[in-house]
Formats: sequence, structure tokens, C-alpha cells
Amino acid sequence: MSNATTAVTPQTPKALMTKAAQLIRITYIALLILALVAPLLGLYPVFLMKLLCFAIFAAAFNLLLGFTGLLSFGHAAFFGSAAYVTGWFIKAQNFTPELGILAGVIAAGLIGLVVGMVAIRRQGIYFAMITMALAQIVYFVGLQAPFTGGEDGLQGVPRGALLGLLPLTSDTTMYYLVVAVFVACFLTISRIVHSPFGQVLKMIRENEPRAISLGYQVDRYKLLAFVLSAALTGLAGALKTVVMGFATLSDVHWSMSGEVILMTLLGGVGTFFGPVLGAGIVISLQNLLADKVGSWVTVIIGVIFVLCVLTFRKGIVGELQAYLERRRRTAAAPDA
Repeated sequence: MSNATTAVTPQTPKALMTKAAQLIRITYIALLILALVAPLLGLYPVFLMKLLCFAIFAAAFNLLLGFTGLLSFGHAAFFGSAAYVTGWFIKAQNFTPELGILAGVIAAGLIGLVVGMVAIRRQGIYFAMITMALAQIVYFVGLQAPFTGGEDGLQGVPRGALLGLLPLTSDTTMYYLVVAVFVACFLTISRIVHSPFGQVLKMIRENEPRAISLGYQVDRYKLLAFVLSAALTGLAGALKTVVMGFATLSDVHWSMSGEVILMTLLGGVGTFFGPVLGAGIVISLQNLLADKVGSWVTVIIGVIFVLCVLTFRKGIVGELQAYLERRRRTAAAPDA
């Protein structure tokens, strides 16, 4: 008589990882579809564009902190300088929006190069303090330079027409352009992290002395990562100026650097979607609570941040990934 009982073998780790990758891919596709149909669902395009700009900002900052291990307190300098440069070129020099944005990205990248060359000579809190000090110089320039408008900021920046052909005055048209830029930035950061260059950055984050012992010129890798992060941050600031039509001192203020750190830690440092989620939470709370509680919105966000840090040490997405990893290991372990 044959035994009808079939032995159940646990899934291999490779099969489980394949399923996890498929789930992540499906999630990203679903979120992209949601982003494409969001205006049709009655969501306010300007709010969504602002959210996506800050999501780019947070993802660019995470490239430096999450994948290279460098904590910068001065990323507002790149965000705000690109915002001012883009606004000035479009308004005063009649540049088309794509050329204005390109000028902003180049300016942020060059400032990032200068700041990076000074800051990477130090590590830890000294690195962070140097970036903050140099960012304050950029803030002073934004306050005193004649083309920035001082405390009034740079107002009335026109959106213009993309390539001189596609008018961006419509919020819907502008929204889909922002979505396209966001997707391109997200894919670019993903490609950077998964490239050999990105693997070296992770090695530096985990064990810098060992990377040096293996012959890698660590300072060059850190400087390149810093410049890439600054340029992508500049793209976020430049795009924000085109969307909102102004650049102000708040874009270069130290509190803006604090906000992007909050977004990244809240969503999950070293994850791809974490900074995007963190930016979505912070910007949504600011939008919902600003009219109701005024300046207390900062206190409320701070309390939520403290609670999340105490509850989710790795951020929301980081804790979710850790939970799924524990389940994968449990399922892959052989039966006792």
C-alpha cells in the first residue's frame, strides 16, 4: 500500500527572495498607476507636486546618509541655491524651464563639490557641523544678494513652456512632468546603488578602514557621492521653484535640512521607498495641520517623530523590511 502523504518541503531562500522582489515590483507599479490617475481622483495637483519634489529631496539625501553613511546638516544649501538660480534664470534671463532647472542643478552640484572637498576631510559629527557651517554661508548669500530678493524672496517665477513648445501653465501638465522627473530620479538612484560604485559606497558605510585597506580611494568615492546627492537635491529645489513660482529664504534655512533628515529617518534610512514615504507623511501633516494649529504643527510633527523613532528604530519601511526578512528566515529554516 503506497503512502499518500506528501512531504512538504520548505521554500528555498532563493524562491522566497524572488517572491519578495515580485511583490516589491508589483507595489511600485501600483503606486505609479496611482500617481498617474491621482488628478482624476480629485487630488490637488499642486500639493502632489510639492510632495514629489520633497520626495526627490529626501531620496537624494538618503543616497548620502543611507548608502554612504555621511550625515549632512547642510543639504538645504543645495536645495535653496538651486531654487534661487533656477528662479533668477527663468524670470530675469527668460530661460525656458528645462534650461533654468539645468542651471539650478549645475549650481547645486558645484556648491556640493566645494562643500564636499572641505567636509570629507572629517568624519562623524565634525563632518555634519562643517556642512551646517558652510550651509549658513549660503543662507547669508541668499539673504544679502540683490538677485534673491532678500527677506521677500524671489517671487513671480513663470513656469514658461517646456522646450519652448509645451506650456506648463496647466497644473495637470506640470504634474505629469514632475511625475516623470520623479520616476527618472528614483530609477537613477536605484541604478547608482546597485552599480559597482554603489557597492563600494555601502562598503565605506559599513567599514571604511577595510575599504581603504583594499585599495579604494575612499575620499574620491565619498566626494562623488556628495556631489551626486547635492545635484539631485538641486533638481528637487529647482523643480519646486518652477512648480510653486517662488524661492524664499526658508529653502536655504537650516530647518529645511532638519526636515529632510526627519523625512528620511521617519521612512527608513538606507531603504529606497522609505524617504519617499517619510516625505509624504511630513508634507501631508504640514498641509493638513497648518491651517488648524498654526506653528504648533512643528511640535506635533516632532512628537510623532519621537514616537516613531521609539517604536520603529529603523523607520517605517525599514522595520517592515526587517519583519519580512525574519519571516523569510523562519520559513527557510529546515524543520526541526
